[in-house]
Amino acid sequence: MSSPLESRDNSHVTCTVIDGVAHVRLARPEKLNALTLQILDDLAATARTLRRDRTLRAVVLSGEGDAFCAGLDFAHVLKQPARVVTSFVPRPWRGTNTFQEACWAWRRLPVPVIAAVHGHCLGGGLQVALAADFRVATPDSQWSVLEGKWGIIPDMSGVRSLKELVGIDVAKKLTMTAEVVSGKEARDLGLVTSLDSDPVAAALEMAEHLKGRSPDQLAAAKRLFDDTWTAGPRYTFFRERVEQAWLLAARNTAVARKAAFARVVPEFGPRGR
Repeated sequence: MSSPLESRDNSHVTCTVIDGVAHVRLARPEKLNALTLQILDDLAATARTLRRDRTLRAVVLSGEGDAFCAGLDFAHVLKQPARVVTSFVPRPWRGTNTFQEACWAWRRLPVPVIAAVHGHCLGGGLQVALAADFRVATPDSQWSVLEGKWGIIPDMSGVRSLKELVGIDVAKKLTMTAEVVSGKEARDLGLVTSLDSDPVAAALEMAEHLKGRSPDQLAAAKRLFDDTWTAGPRYTFFRERVEQAWLLAARNTAVARKAAFARVVPEFGPRGR
């Protein structure tokens, strides 16, 4: 029987873990989940907490109310100029500042992260969604690199994510024009993985499917692709060998192999690393 393994409430970010799947929600629906500096801190803190849980198998990111996230709440943030300055300074041990870590922390998680998007997915909200491994969206959701409207550029790790997903011409066009595209158009461009009228249900279903695979294999695959996507072939081949050697000796690999031969559902242990 499913039961919550963990539940935390960080201001306008909530997290509940049930049977190894974390559901993280942006919970400021009255403001279309627009981002404040506290929400950025809470997103990063939640990701760091989840990263320490080796029984975690997948994460779903969603937004409560009528939108995933309408972007940065400029009116709220600009009331805290001193905090904006400190939030802009990178931490040397991570290489990211508060704005970037709110997104990139999800890339650091060694489990699949699935963003379930409906309504607005704009500016900083789009960059949060792009930090996930997969994005499930409603066809009529609205996507935009909205920073261009305000005369600025995406600076929450969005440039890195965009260049991994779309061609340079598309990335430049989206960034320079701040054009709003539908979920269907975003899927055609490569920003969205799949479309569904109920993205949260679809994301949770995908998470359940991924639970049928070794957590060590999932972590290795995520590390390998994220760390070598822009690397040369020699380094990529090296990393393939390193990850595979570790997997061949991992307990969960033996569990997967035995279950495949016996045609039974595998019972995996905690992630090795």
